[in-house]
Amino acid sequence: MTNPLPTGMAEAARLTRAGKLADATSLIRRMLTGEPASSPPTAQSPPVIDAEYVTVDAPTPKPQPQPAPSNAGRPGRTPGTGLGETLRRLATQVRAHGGGGLSGLGEAAHGVTEPLPEGASFETFTYANAAGTRSYKLYVPANRPATPLPLVVMLHGCTQSPEDFAAGTRMNALAEEHGCLVAYPEQPSSANPNRCWNWFNPQDQQREQGEPSILAGLTRQILRDHPADPSRVYVAGLSAGGATAAVLAAAYPDLFAAAGVHSGLPVGAARDIPSAFAAMRQGGGSDAQTILAIPTIVFHGDTDSTVNASNGDAVAAQSTASTAGARATKHRGETSGGHAYSRVVHTAPSGATVCEHWTIHGAGHAWAGGSPSGTYTDPRGPDASREMLRFFLDHGRAPQPDGRRDPQA
Repeated sequence: MTNPLPTGMAEAARLTRAGKLADATSLIRRMLTGEPASSPPTAQSPPVIDAEYVTVDAPTPKPQPQPAPSNAGRPGRTPGTGLGETLRRLATQVRAHGGGGLSGLGEAAHGVTEPLPEGASFETFTYANAAGTRSYKLYVPANRPATPLPLVVMLHGCTQSPEDFAAGTRMNALAEEHGCLVAYPEQPSSANPNRCWNWFNPQDQQREQGEPSILAGLTRQILRDHPADPSRVYVAGLSAGGATAAVLAAAYPDLFAAAGVHSGLPVGAARDIPSAFAAMRQGGGSDAQTILAIPTIVFHGDTDSTVNASNGDAVAAQSTASTAGARATKHRGETSGGHAYSRVVHTAPSGATVCEHWTIHGAGHAWAGGSPSGTYTDPRGPDASREMLRFFLDHGRAPQPDGRRDPQA
């Protein structure tokens, strides 16, 4: 999900290209704190591609002697490689000094990459069906046991890319630790201008229709072409990706064994764009007939101003709706980074966990425990990636009688 950013980013881009970084920083600070920009974009300023989000595709300036940036030693990043990276770095500095949220700057980290362990791969593949075509990145760890590997499908949020989401969640590092495959489908701007998954469209909320059919199809393709374990397939996402993960959990309980929904919304919370914004702001209704018939782990910050935290409550309710007599146990804790949290564990009478609901106190719209190498992350924890993977690996599905996991695989 994204919030509109002022068109003054064009002026910030012009100032940055002119080498006036202090002026650009000051302008970004004023925009983020709601103050008017001192001067509107001039006729010579590059156009803003869309006032709803920022995409800067200007040529890389000729190298000039500059002091080393603060992230010069960060692995896998090449500092100062373009205007977008410079703007992102400036805005990050502003946020660190109280400049407010940066929910429109995800584009700047679109090409971020992380170094690979020797023997691992992170390659791009494509899947197509009647509903459309999507590319996806697949991480194959160097740590590959002889047995088939669990597969985690990770759905990025608005304005993000697979590389950005992988860097921000650190899921590849955890996959290396536990021996998992991780897939990152990519939503192109041709499908949604902000690269959001279209969770709010009725045709994208149904089994074997729209985007759910594409995501299920590429998951089946991975099961066919790679050493994945069909009984241990999981889906997780952030924001719009989290809402779509919930859709897949409801539509494909025969394909996915568990789901993770971070800062997302319940299935049926919206049926069009106006109702989507209403659900994001204040919490929406949900389809009373829809249940998430697979174990689900939910994370949501209770000060999320982009997707109201009541949506996390609704996802957890959908996850527990089919379990009669479920018992809820509440735990409280605090991370070393400073966030307190509440964790409610819902267990069936059999003792099996059907849902974990983490509410992070004082957290906004960001992946908990994520790396600043990616966008929309909150390093103060708790570690959502590690907790999700722990939850996932505790759950598996028995194969079909004919040995297959999904009748259409």
